[in-house]
Amino acid sequence: MTTKVSNEKLLRVIDNIEKVMIGKKEVGELCLVALLAKGHVLLEDVPGVGKTMMVRSLAKSVSATFKRIQFTPDLLPSDVLGVSIYDPKKMEFQFRPGPIMGHIILADEINRTSPKTQSALLECMEESSVTVDGVSYQLKAPFFVMATQNPIEYEGTYPLPEAQLDRFLLKIEMGYPTAEEEIEVLNRAQRIPPIEQLQPVITLDELRELQEAVLEVIVDETIKRYIVDLATRTRTHTNVYLGVSPRGSIGLMRACQAYALLRGRDYVIPDDVQYLAPFVFAHRMILKPEATYEGITSREVVQQIIQRTKIPIKKVVR
Repeated sequence: MTTKVSNEKLLRVIDNIEKVMIGKKEVGELCLVALLAKGHVLLEDVPGVGKTMMVRSLAKSVSATFKRIQFTPDLLPSDVLGVSIYDPKKMEFQFRPGPIMGHIILADEINRTSPKTQSALLECMEESSVTVDGVSYQLKAPFFVMATQNPIEYEGTYPLPEAQLDRFLLKIEMGYPTAEEEIEVLNRAQRIPPIEQLQPVITLDELRELQEAVLEVIVDETIKRYIVDLATRTRTHTNVYLGVSPRGSIGLMRACQAYALLRGRDYVIPDDVQYLAPFVFAHRMILKPEATYEGITSREVVQQIIQRTKIPIKKVVR
């Protein structure tokens, strides 16, 4: 599949999502980048801004099966992964898969469930497999988790541990629409919801081909050095207690490859790294208490590091 063909297919997906999501093109692009890079997304924002609709639109656009898991305090790991039930007729245990057995999974309000249930997702998100009663079951590709959480309500919630946050390739905020965009939302709400009429624009096989095409996008050694320099500076910054892990560096490289493909290029440029670094790095960092007290955010630290890190220039030998 050529870069031009890949780009055309990806643009069709973005245009399709925009039929449902008003003014959220950037969020749609970032979600598609994570899907192409075989990563996962944490959507954090207040209720009612379209987090669930974004996931459904993406799933419908790529012909994927969509499963929704509503996380609650009493949810058990077996409710997510599945359970083995004894069949007296066959005199053996039969595995009944849970809702995690799908292509695109919405983990709604993931921070409302217990750490035990949250940890059940770790193997799924990292290895695309489920282990129940000592037996491992491989999840069908593509497998993509988009989790949501409300940043305002803290009562009755369980903050995601660092190991869980590190499994998410990108952390994105939806944001409120502008006045004009919200008027358009109201106009569309008067008619049949656009999500009900949305049709797929690519097949699952095409999506898998696009995911493989991402791996062919060229990442020059200077770009790799730039990514490592940024990650290293997060570990030595005066306001940072815990910096970005090597998994974060790999995630940024993969995200840049996917973003370059979306932009119709077969190579990564420094601008890709600068744009995506805050989405990939910020949620993986823990700031020192004094920095948090002063109101400094992880994203501000990442932007500061980007500004202070020299942009690589490829030397041309003639």
